[in-house]
Amino acid sequence: MKTVREPARDIKVWREVDVVVVGGGPGGVSAAISAARSGAKTVLIERYGHLGGMATGGLVNIIPNLSDITGKQHIYGLTMELLNRLDKRGATSYTKKKDRGSADKKTVDSYLDANLGWFYVRKDLAGQQHVLYSAVVDPEILKTELNDMVLGAGSELLLHSWGTQVIMENNAVKGVFFESKSGRQAILGKVIIDATGDGDLFVAAGAEFDNVCDNKRRTAWLAFVWWMTNINLRKFDKFKASQPEKHKELMQELGKLGGYPFFFKGILKNQPNTVWYHSMQPQPQRTDAMDVEQLTKIDVEARRRAIITHDFMKKYMPGFEKAFIMLTAPQLGTQGGRRIIGEYTLSEKDLESDEIFEDTIAVLANNDYGDISNNHPTLCVPYRCLVPKSVDGLLVAGRAFSSADTINETFNIIPHCIAYGQAAGTAAALAVKAGIEPRKVDYKALRTNLVKQGVNLPKMEKYAPSSAKDDSTKEYYQKYH
Repeated sequence: MKTVREPARDIKVWREVDVVVVGGGPGGVSAAISAARSGAKTVLIERYGHLGGMATGGLVNIIPNLSDITGKQHIYGLTMELLNRLDKRGATSYTKKKDRGSADKKTVDSYLDANLGWFYVRKDLAGQQHVLYSAVVDPEILKTELNDMVLGAGSELLLHSWGTQVIMENNAVKGVFFESKSGRQAILGKVIIDATGDGDLFVAAGAEFDNVCDNKRRTAWLAFVWWMTNINLRKFDKFKASQPEKHKELMQELGKLGGYPFFFKGILKNQPNTVWYHSMQPQPQRTDAMDVEQLTKIDVEARRRAIITHDFMKKYMPGFEKAFIMLTAPQLGTQGGRRIIGEYTLSEKDLESDEIFEDTIAVLANNDYGDISNNHPTLCVPYRCLVPKSVDGLLVAGRAFSSADTINETFNIIPHCIAYGQAAGTAAALAVKAGIEPRKVDYKALRTNLVKQGVNLPKMEKYAPSSAKDDSTKEYYQKYH
């Protein structure tokens, strides 16, 4: 491969701070908010002109799995603070408290009718369907609320800024280079948080990572999301119910033409008559979210298919006569990618272990593994999943947490990433205050701080490392605590 040599040059240092967060998606936003609220001088940099990542720019506006199948809520913290803010603006729709865990047919059917079953409905051991606590949000209102939360916490914010490379000193990350219309600049920090989603920083830092992913998994696919509105859904429903074979025939014809026959009925109260197309892009081989040529090809093709769908539906589908494309995602839906190899890696065995780790930073509803989920409705996530095994000065927030692909597929959703980010930001602030590496942060102090922020964590008995179920937990505790 032909190469050119980039000449050495002096780069302006834009800021020297305590915590630098790179990536303004759900994990990055929550990391910046929690770090700043915990007293750390913080900067958040984001490549787009808005915050929210997949939740806004990707139009993946679904906040699922806040409860288990019984309706018991597990995720609180910044996720609930955000939903409460959006609720005051009429910019969210969520399962009513009385409906959480319900098997009432009418309630269940309302979500199945919207094609939102995977996000809102699960079956128990007897095959009975129950409603989970999940929510959807208005991404445009969300962008403004996230700005207000980040700036209100005291963090600085740089949009239109792409973190491109790390600044290393021995084996520790000491800052980042970023590119913008103002040119190439640097930010120095005591702790750097990689919230890029794809692990751009930890790869640049030389950290160990895992990129294995079965092509059949959701996380192996890219998605192009777009919304169509001004639809007479009553007319559409009447046609579908009265002429199911004709409807099926039309959808099959649309598929043959290269269009998208499947959509969600938007259930946001402030956006009636709208449908959402979450257009997955399954390929013969796994797509690579780090390959710019693939990203370009898929984006161009997906937009072409969206127009095919729009034109066909307007011409042939009752209720869509006056429909138009309301919004298309400015960024492809990247659902998985590189994952850090951390001090602990979550795997399938953890789904059945019921272990409450000494460094538990999140309790998540385990809803997606059939009988296992019914017998083990929650999963504890340890802080060590955010700590790179081989690089100092760095934490990971978001979907790149240390996990097998089988775990990452179902525990890298938006509220999960918010929880990881909240823990990473809090830990970073604690590390700065104590003058220690992030891996040496005191677990008890971290948990105590998170509980004060409204995070749901289990009460811990006096910890005895000799009782831990895995050797890595014992070794890590003995080494640093």
